[in-house]
Order: sequence, then C-alpha cells, then structure tokens
Amino acid sequence: MLINKNKIEDHNQALIKEHKRKFDFINEEIEGIENILQKLIAFQIAIPSWALGTGGTRFARFPGGGEPRNLEEKIEDIGLLHALNKSSGAISLHIPWDIPKDYNAIKKLAAQHDIKFDAMNSNTFQDQPDQKLSYKFGSLQHVNIEVRQQAIDHNIEVIKHGIQLGSKSLTVWLSDGSCFPGQLNFRKAFQNTLEGLQEIYAALPSDWKMFVEYKAFEPNFYSTTVGDWGQSLLYANKLGDKAFTLVDLGHHLPNANIEQIVSLLLMEGKLGGFHFNDSKYGDDDLTVGSIKPYQLFLIFNELVEGMDAKKMDHTKDLGWMIDASHNVKDPLEDLLQSVEAIMISYAQSLIVHRKKLNEAQNNNDVAGAQEILQQSFRTDVRALIAEARLRSGAALRPLQLYRDLKVREELIKERGLKTIATGL
Repeated sequence: MLINKNKIEDHNQALIKEHKRKFDFINEEIEGIENILQKLIAFQIAIPSWALGTGGTRFARFPGGGEPRNLEEKIEDIGLLHALNKSSGAISLHIPWDIPKDYNAIKKLAAQHDIKFDAMNSNTFQDQPDQKLSYKFGSLQHVNIEVRQQAIDHNIEVIKHGIQLGSKSLTVWLSDGSCFPGQLNFRKAFQNTLEGLQEIYAALPSDWKMFVEYKAFEPNFYSTTVGDWGQSLLYANKLGDKAFTLVDLGHHLPNANIEQIVSLLLMEGKLGGFHFNDSKYGDDDLTVGSIKPYQLFLIFNELVEGMDAKKMDHTKDLGWMIDASHNVKDPLEDLLQSVEAIMISYAQSLIVHRKKLNEAQNNNDVAGAQEILQQSFRTDVRALIAEARLRSGAALRPLQLYRDLKVREELIKERGLKTIATGL
C-alpha cells in the first residue's frame, strides 16, 4: 500500500492553522530553533523487520491481520511509516528471517521507499528447521566446538548478506547463559564466546562495526554470558576498534541508571547504538516512552551532551533503532508512537540550556540543575516535531492520518486476516 502525497497534503491543510498557532508560540520561547529543526529533520530511527508483526506473550499470540508475509512487504510497511513521519528511513534485518531472494530487487524496492539498510542481526537464540546442531545450551559459549563453529559461520553469513545490501554493521545478541548454579563454567563460557566473536570480528569489512548487545536475564535466569554493559565493554575492548557496546533499554536490572551507563560508554568511545523500548518490570518491550518518559529524556540529555563534547554527528555516529514487541496494539500504530516519543525526547534534550546547566553543576547548585533539566522536559515540543515533519513532506499527525486512511483495514484486504509475519 502506498500513501498518496495528496492525502498527506490534504491532512496537513486541515490542521495547518492550529499547527501554526502552536509553532509560533514555541518559536518565541526557544532560541536557535532553525538549527534544532534541521537536526530533527535529519534524525532517522531504524525500524526492525521483526517489529512489523504482532508479538506474543509466553502463553499466546494474538495476530491482528494484514501482517507482512515476506521481506518485500516488510519494506513496504516501513515505507508507509516513513511516508507518514519522514523519521523512519532505515530497516534492520534479522537473518535467517529476512534472507533476500534477489538483492538487487530488494535494494531497488528499498530505494523507492527512501529506505536504507541499518544493522544486520544474527540469530543463534533459536533452532532453525534445517539446523544441524541445537543451541539449547548456548551458541558461542557452547562446550561443543562444532556448535560454536556453527554459530560463527552463521554470523559470517549474516555479514555477507549485509555487504550485498549496503549495511555497515552487525549486531550480535546472545541468549547464552545458564539456568542453574553449577551448570556452566563462567570463565570457559566467556573465553569460548570471546574466541567466537574474534573470528566473526575478523570477517568484518574495514568500514563495518560490530555491536555487542547485553542482557541481564532471559531466557536464562541464573547467568547470562553477556549479562551487562561491563561484560559487553570487556568483549568490545578485547575485540578492537570496530567493536562497540549496544544498549537495549529493556536489558537491565530494575532501576539501573542507564543514562550514566551511556555517558561512560560515550566517554570511552565504545557506545555503538541503541535499541529503544520501555518497560515496567524487566525486558517488557513496550512502546518507547510509554512508562518512563523522563528516563528517556535523561538518556538523550547525556547522549546529546556527550556526542557534542566529542563532536559526533547525531545522525550517523550512533545506531538508532526500535526493538519492541507489539502484543496488543497494531504494530504500525505502536511504531508511530515510538518514533514520536524518541523525537520528543531528542528535541527536549536539544533545548537544554547547556551553559546554565554547566554553571549550576560547577557551583554545586543541585536545585538549579534539576530545574534546568525539568524545564526542558516539561516543555511541549510536539509543535517542533510536527514542523520538522511538515518541512519534510510528512503528516502533521501521523497516527491520526494512519487511522483516517484505514491503513490496517487496507492491509488486511491485501494480505488477509490470518497472515503471520516471518520470524514470529
């Protein structure tokens, strides 16, 4: 399904008077607004291919219909999102769920939707139908060298697919770990994993990055072989300059200070990127900003400050991607909400008065520093985000237009009510 530009223009025209009033107000309140708008226009968030279908709980899955049945339809769905918000200009693929049959045709389709290929993701956390050896007791950590080699070969295969598509990075997330004390030799598991990662790292092209993702628990509940940012950083430092830590917001123990983690990783030059989501209890994979919006802002506050201190490009020097599971919502609606939440937090961090904040910090003015941050967080920047979309040719209110055009109903007509996205 394609969204006609005239539909977007008609939508915007109906809302332009109200939008102009709100934008004019915030334009009077914020300094350097044109520079901020240009940064918002340039900022892009990658959509993972697996987030386009309905996820599931441990006990059931309730598909909503019209889900993409193949890679081509996944790209088309991200094209829909990007047409609506102009901030979703990349797709992150999961192998073997998304192996292209024709690289050139896939690249041509993505280009038609103004979509680039973000990080490639390997899968050694589940067994595939034609797989020789099982990952039940781990992949790169496994006591059996043949299982480890199978996982290494798979990751190298993923790199080869990415080269064909123009990707520049590989994300390695391992479910490796143990469920009970005594099950695993921690040191041997770490060493086996490191040796496997080193072989994969050696296969990276010179202009690629490797992102080592960590997770505190699940599916293993006693230990995880890449369990926290310290372990990930240890691997990345041992691997070399092309290896970085990837932060998934849900992959922490409760109440972890994620903003401090990203600040230190940035300082060390080892922060590779993000998987955005939100959580109440653990790795809940909820809509970005739906539970802890202030934490999301504080994370972006550290990101902007740290990236500016290192003169990094906000749009290119870190990987930005959503990683969520849409169990009860329309996945496309959820993704539109998530992108909006990310853009809001990014915009709020851009309007923080850095000079005043630095002065408050240097004077140990605790209340003053808190006020400066909360002032930015409490500022309604939605008109800024909408103006950036308007200038990009997107919809002032993407979710409203999505519903007005009955996109999900149209997708169900095209694909059927009982379709299931590949990989889910």
